[in-house]
Amino acid sequence: MSVSKSNSIEEGIKSYFGDSVTILDFINVSGGDINEAQCIRLSNGERIFVKKNSIKNEKFFIAEEIGLNAIAQTGTINVPKLLFRGADTSKGHTFLAMEYLAGGRRIDEFWEEFGQSLAKMHRASTEQFVSAGKYGFDTDNYIGATNQINDPKDSWLDFFRECRLEHQFKMAEAYFDRSAIKKSLKLLDNLPKYLTEPAKPSLLHGDLWSGNYIVGDDGRAWLIDPAVYVGHAEADLAMTELFGRFPSAFYASYKATNPLEPGYEDRRDLYNLYHLLNHLNLFGGGYYSAVMETVKYYV
Repeated sequence: MSVSKSNSIEEGIKSYFGDSVTILDFINVSGGDINEAQCIRLSNGERIFVKKNSIKNEKFFIAEEIGLNAIAQTGTINVPKLLFRGADTSKGHTFLAMEYLAGGRRIDEFWEEFGQSLAKMHRASTEQFVSAGKYGFDTDNYIGATNQINDPKDSWLDFFRECRLEHQFKMAEAYFDRSAIKKSLKLLDNLPKYLTEPAKPSLLHGDLWSGNYIVGDDGRAWLIDPAVYVGHAEADLAMTELFGRFPSAFYASYKATNPLEPGYEDRRDLYNLYHLLNHLNLFGGGYYSAVMETVKYYV
């Protein structure tokens, strides 16, 4: 469901909360490399969370709105409620406002419930998210600050090759010599040896590392900053292991609700190559060796 658009944060607050509500102060919130983030304290005692970026990057927030709404449509896992968004040309920024989650103490069964909820999201229907094929999404979006191509495909293997790895390899060409390019092309040719078509397509968060969930006021897991598309559930699970695994209780609960196909461990690093390539393209050569280690393993 689309949120209302406003010409300023102040206008959005009055439209959502009423004309009598005013801003008391802005509190900067740390975290994230792309947007400026603030908690805004209001005269009615409430707080809201607002992201800001330049006018030219309003499409970031349009994509985030679509992604959060897609996850919410599954009815399986929490995402923040969106309030309003818009662009303030007088101040030169675009913005997205949502409910503020101060964070609570994790419930005792936090990881078990998180794993089960993610598994239920992966088992939810996906036809409403990609109209011209089985995999992809009806709009492109972003993985970090990188444009994420979601062209619909009927084959997961074709989608992952063309819209994930090939796209990132082309962006990273300047880092590769002739030998590395040859290895990357061989890896793409080898994909059918490793990847499998899933039993059913799944809606994925798309960028599911520890920085993209938060503990809500209810002590449960809430997903933020999605890069959604319809794909193989394994790709989401693999991302949770890239920068440090979640606790074992999460994976046990996930598998009890959505069992994994044999050989997942052999495919995990291949899925995460997409994210390593994206980090190479975003942050530079420090990720080159990790990329090439993965490439060499699969060729």
